[in-house]
Amino acid sequence: MHDESTRHLPSPDHFPSLRRRGFLAATGAASLGALALAGCGSSGNGSGSGENKGDGTPKRGGRLRAAFAGGGAGETLDPHLSNLFADVARAKALFDKLADYGPDLSAQPRLAAKWEPNKTLDRWQVTLREATFHDGKPVTAQDVLYSYRRIADPKQAFRAKASLEPIDLDASRATDERSIEFVLKRPTAEFPNLLAAFGAYIVPENATGFDKKPVGSGPFRFVSFVPGRSAVFRRNDDYWDGAPHLDEIEFVIANEESARVNALLGGQVEYAHELNPTTARAHEGKGQIEIVRLRGSSMQAFCMKTDRPPFDDKRVRQAFFLIAERKELVDGALSGGGEVGNDLFGKGYEYYADNLPQREQDLDRARALLKQAGAENLKVTLDTSAVAAGFTEAASIFRDQAKQAGVTIDVKMGSKDSYWSDILGSGTLCCYRSGAMPIEAHISQRLLSDSTTNATKWQHKDFDALYQQAQSTRDTTERAAVYERMQRRLYSEGGFLIWGFADWIIGTARAVKGVETKAPANTLDWARFDKVWLA
Repeated sequence: MHDESTRHLPSPDHFPSLRRRGFLAATGAASLGALALAGCGSSGNGSGSGENKGDGTPKRGGRLRAAFAGGGAGETLDPHLSNLFADVARAKALFDKLADYGPDLSAQPRLAAKWEPNKTLDRWQVTLREATFHDGKPVTAQDVLYSYRRIADPKQAFRAKASLEPIDLDASRATDERSIEFVLKRPTAEFPNLLAAFGAYIVPENATGFDKKPVGSGPFRFVSFVPGRSAVFRRNDDYWDGAPHLDEIEFVIANEESARVNALLGGQVEYAHELNPTTARAHEGKGQIEIVRLRGSSMQAFCMKTDRPPFDDKRVRQAFFLIAERKELVDGALSGGGEVGNDLFGKGYEYYADNLPQREQDLDRARALLKQAGAENLKVTLDTSAVAAGFTEAASIFRDQAKQAGVTIDVKMGSKDSYWSDILGSGTLCCYRSGAMPIEAHISQRLLSDSTTNATKWQHKDFDALYQQAQSTRDTTERAAVYERMQRRLYSEGGFLIWGFADWIIGTARAVKGVETKAPANTLDWARFDKVWLA
């Protein structure tokens, strides 16, 4: 531990534009997803944006201050409790996972050097790379088993618990210091996705007290932490993937988007997370700050509850698919900062069914379907909130589009503080978004009969059976064919009207280099500050 661990941190008054509270960066859905990004070894060298933009040779030194929305005085550095984007950014600076997601959301090795299944896909051997924790102790198989068993504790509510459910942790064992045999409850072809799961960080055996002296194996070492205000971490010169370019990274909390922008413009921070499309358009190309667009990172949708009227009739859902004029929604709600969706999650990701025709607005067909369903002159409430960029605008635009099909939509504004918890169970129609995660994870978390975040209430045993079939199918081509069958079903009659994929927008000072541009939110190279430098 460096002696700076007890040094005085600036008060909120030191950052006057950071004192306002408000918008939380991570949606219930985006958590909602997995994390992570770029490959294994030292391949993630930041050159994805650095060399392409002519950033030149990385320079060592300096402190970068990054503004995120946070969670107030209740914030923690316990990586297994990571929920908001600020939590995740801090966790990935201090800790590592066995695997993480590449730009296409396929699992890439991190602390795991390799993984190998048996012929029946119900046992996987994982070999660890040589890595050390910040206290100099090696990362071992026992640390991995401790971490996963901690996450799976039935008395706790750690986010990765559901993802690790297929692993029989009582039967799994260390076969030597750097090898683990994972025994699964059922054949699972996509076991590597479990290793990359959201919040599945590896901590030292018996680790506790994360907020006072957290010890990880990540690129930065702990210096100080004041919940709801600031966290300071210092370069780990012994990091297995190469020491960071920065001397230090400071995470500063600024909940309002305007506060993050003002701090960036005023030179109080060098990195501002999650900007609105209108902000980006106002500053892009003006030379004062840099706008980084992580293309198509965030799914934008309307969520129809399929277990209650009127959306328990698939014809009504099909009519709503045809009411949406997607380009108008992208242009109006996202200021053009995105691309149209086709009612399927994961555009551009592994297994995405990109051969289905792009759905277009067809008001005549929509009216005919509503008439068949006995839903002429339909009236429905659309729940929305200012909790996420574009939500209120999208609700207004879709209300006007629905009028053309004879549907009356009453837009209901909800609280930013409770929106994500409320919409999972209440209402019939709501605005919804999700960050990046594999299509497999989207299905398992949201579309199975027993999924805990099944917002559309999509519950079909035959669909569940197809998922189990896909999971146990060894051949990638054959597995992709099963996923395509499932997506065709969702495209025809699912509960997610996915109208667009928004750019995830970050603002940086002009001196900040090496920010990866092909890193969907929740992937490894997103907010990966060990590969960033100050010119």
